[in-house]
Amino acid sequence: MSTPPEPIDAATVVVARDSTDGVEVLMLRRNSKIYFGGMWVFPGGRVDPADRADSRTVPMCDGGDGRGFHAAAIREAHEEAGIDLTDTELHHFAHWLPPAVRPKRFSTQFFLASAPEGLNVAIDHGEITEHHWMTPREALRRRAAGEIEIVTPTFCTLNWLQDFESVDDACSAIRHPECFHTHIKEVDGPDPGIVAFYDGDISYESLDLDVTGPRRRCYMLKSAWWWEENLGEVPDDS
Repeated sequence: MSTPPEPIDAATVVVARDSTDGVEVLMLRRNSKIYFGGMWVFPGGRVDPADRADSRTVPMCDGGDGRGFHAAAIREAHEEAGIDLTDTELHHFAHWLPPAVRPKRFSTQFFLASAPEGLNVAIDHGEITEHHWMTPREALRRRAAGEIEIVTPTFCTLNWLQDFESVDDACSAIRHPECFHTHIKEVDGPDPGIVAFYDGDISYESLDLDVTGPRRRCYMLKSAWWWEENLGEVPDDS
């Protein structure tokens, strides 16, 4: 059995603002010739060695060194979208880690930030080819219609944000970073796809789709994508 690749530390920042339609988030489309090509993402990228000089740290789900992620989020927002978040509070809300079967894995810390006043987005037209402010519901609708492509962490983040009426409400709801260390199961049959399981799901280790118990998973099937979470006690059918 081959050794899984070491995860690459990365940071992502969800830049959000209030609008007449509710919360809007800044989405960037990545150049089709680079990793995650053509995908719509939030600003972000790998942690550079220089970022480690930042004295600020974040709590890590895996007990690793939390230095550099905060600085990387600020730097990437500026490089990819011309946004200065130097004086903006970043709310650390999630840690995403893909399954070990992936040939390239990013161990990514996710932050939420309120868009600074007078923000003027300026993409680099290199790594990033387009940008658009979208409500989470609009982004999810466009993904379901096949108009845009997104990855699982983006989908789950949008799904979480769609229920908040304001950016302040979303920031206030964050108590600690949620851990999303992914286990996956491929689904065959008439509705193929993937189901991703996260810690707290009864099938996190077994990958059994049908066992009764707490659930914390994301279905990504041909017919639809959806998030399912029920961590309360579920009575056994027997």
